[in-house]
Amino acid sequence: MSIPLTDLTSQYLSLKADIDAAIQGALLSGSFILGPEVQSFEQEMAAYCQTGHGIGVASGTDALHLALLACGIGQGDEVITTPFTFIATAESIAKCGATPVFVDIEPGTYNINPALIEQHITPRTRALLPVHLYGQACDMTRIMAIARGNGLKVIEDCAQALGATWNGQRVGSFGDAGCLSFFPSKMLGAFGDGGLVVTYSDEVAQQVRILRNHGARRKYYHEVNGFNSRLDSLQAAVLRVKLPHLDRWLAQRNDIAVSYAAALGTLPGLAVPVPTPGSTHAFNYYTIRLQGTAGYRDRLADYLRSSGIASAIYYPVSLHLQDVYRGLHYAPGTYPVSEKAQDEVLSLPIYPEMTPSQVEQVTDAIATFGG
Repeated sequence: MSIPLTDLTSQYLSLKADIDAAIQGALLSGSFILGPEVQSFEQEMAAYCQTGHGIGVASGTDALHLALLACGIGQGDEVITTPFTFIATAESIAKCGATPVFVDIEPGTYNINPALIEQHITPRTRALLPVHLYGQACDMTRIMAIARGNGLKVIEDCAQALGATWNGQRVGSFGDAGCLSFFPSKMLGAFGDGGLVVTYSDEVAQQVRILRNHGARRKYYHEVNGFNSRLDSLQAAVLRVKLPHLDRWLAQRNDIAVSYAAALGTLPGLAVPVPTPGSTHAFNYYTIRLQGTAGYRDRLADYLRSSGIASAIYYPVSLHLQDVYRGLHYAPGTYPVSEKAQDEVLSLPIYPEMTPSQVEQVTDAIATFGG
């Protein structure tokens, strides 16, 4: 049996009647841009994330970009973030005219290491942008203390961690803004691109609403140069059907993670993810670490592929080594923990509809792989 990294078709079929009805309703409404479906979804997401506001935008990348701008990040500023993440994190900083400043990661969580942040703060630093990678919450207690002690804004990248918590509080509700992605493969996925900014700040919420809509509070009256970045009603309708199922899906992901850990946790040269005490993990990705001989990870990935099992590498090249940031003059070896992780991580299939037999097929294949 072939096992994909995620199975979007199975999820759709499990909710087909409700999703089809929601799409039909949105079509019949004739309201496709910032209509009632979007407004209702924004309110529901704000309540879920324990924030006062939710503002729908066109993508998770736009959520980061507009949140940074709304927090006053601009030309000449520096924003501290992690090198071990998707390009959108640093890309959004650069789009503001600011410079991403990278801080190495923790080897266990793959998240930014709070102990290293303060040594990278300069007079130009304006914000911290932690990424809750793979679904594991960052240490927001320490990060918020650093931000408050240095007068910095905090923009959380929650694209992979919707529903995760740190000390009982949802990610996205700690900083000045939290940024969500509804890319189809996310825990809460749309039928295309989509994103959302959550915030407790009336000012940040107002600025994001203006920026997403061509810099206007009302049509044809423009205050700033803005963007065309609006979550459409069809996507909001689909997401509203899915949202009530999110906590159940997160629990199912955690059950699969427990099964993976039980089967793989004792294998030599293989490390399984261990949620940080006091946090809940969303397991958007289930990422193991292969610490054997050179090329061991890639040989295992090839073996899984030949066995009909998908896997993925998130991420094969740390951002400070990407060509686009060559001008920042980061040399190989600058962030050794991130660079080691890029050569050893491998993400396995995980999705709520995954059956115990499929989990067993994956773990059996890994256990029998000779290296």
